[in-house]
Amino acid sequence: MTQLEYPSFIAEIKKNLKMYDLDPKYLEVEILETEVMKNPEKVIGILESLHLLGISIAIDDFGTGYSSLSHLKRLPIDTLKIDKSFITDIPHNEDAIVIVNTMIALAESLRLKVLAEGVESKAQKDFLHSHGCHTVQGYYYSKPLNRLEMKAMLQEQPKVLLS
Repeated sequence: MTQLEYPSFIAEIKKNLKMYDLDPKYLEVEILETEVMKNPEKVIGILESLHLLGISIAIDDFGTGYSSLSHLKRLPIDTLKIDKSFITDIPHNEDAIVIVNTMIALAESLRLKVLAEGVESKAQKDFLHSHGCHTVQGYYYSKPLNRLEMKAMLQEQPKVLLS
């Protein structure tokens, strides 16, 4: 059972926003494309409830599932996250380039933010930046870090995220 399937999911989110005095605009919920396709109508309703609270919604690992564009246009999402499997071969593989450029164009057309996962090289970062994807994550910047490691990294190299 995924968290979205818990009957009290929305109530728990509301409770935690209040308990931690967190403005919902600082919270983003990520959902896998495959989870949407299991029960689109139910998931769309839950995501709409979250969105009404002011929470951002991101579709993670986009392109790896079998989503229908008719569902995509109905989802109250803010960010489309391009899966690493499409980023790995850019900028050297023409098919990967076409697919990534299409995903970027789709996100722009739907007025969504776009984020590329799995960026591991300067060439990938530069390609994505020059093609309209300005938000990336991956080992090019850092391995996953816990809170203390992140704090130390930012103190040592405060400009690392800007290059």
